[in-house]
Amino acid sequence: MSAKQKILVVDDEQDIVELIVYHLTKEGYQVYQAQHGKEAIEVAKEVNPDLVILDVMMPVMDGIETCRLMRSMPEFKHTFMVFLTARSEEYSEIAGFNVGADDYIAKPIKPRALMSRINAILRRNAAESVIPTGEKLEILDLVIDRDSFLVYRDNEKIVLAKKEFELLYLLASKPNKVFTREQILKAIWEDSVVVTNRTIDVHIRKLREKIGDTYVATVKGVGYKFELN
Repeated sequence: MSAKQKILVVDDEQDIVELIVYHLTKEGYQVYQAQHGKEAIEVAKEVNPDLVILDVMMPVMDGIETCRLMRSMPEFKHTFMVFLTARSEEYSEIAGFNVGADDYIAKPIKPRALMSRINAILRRNAAESVIPTGEKLEILDLVIDRDSFLVYRDNEKIVLAKKEFELLYLLASKPNKVFTREQILKAIWEDSVVVTNRTIDVHIRKLREKIGDTYVATVKGVGYKFELN
């Protein structure tokens, strides 16, 4: 693991921070700490982290507001933001995605699952930077060929309509990233006048019918993502 990869852990519960810091450090990351959002922003400005792990409920400044503020700062535009949340806090997940969260990790923390998720997120950052337009994207058992607008699953050709293909390519180019309906509309139907959320839902349904329903996951109330299991 590259020592240049920096992670900022933000939580007011010290036992959780110590657990996460221990395992991240063991994995080879440079790890920094903060106890609330205001301190997190100060630390982030100094160390420029690749990824920030934010608890949702914190004193002084909570995780939602912290993420919103950091996303408004140019230097953190591409920083990964991951929330820690209790399983019952679905409202927080929706609020978090609305302010720019990239992912969620549920409490109680399971170290092995945590490390797997963090490693995957940071590998995704490297993968995104080497996927040029016009080349093949290989993910799971799919090959998505942008030149021919064809998809292959286990070497079997799948023909998609143009918008279906563009939708799949958009989601698969950033695995596990949740795209809101607004983001999808802007990226794929930007020049169209009459397009609604229903249009996206229909294309998702058709896409699942053709490639299978295990690749594209629905994030209730937010949007869709290409899911890596």
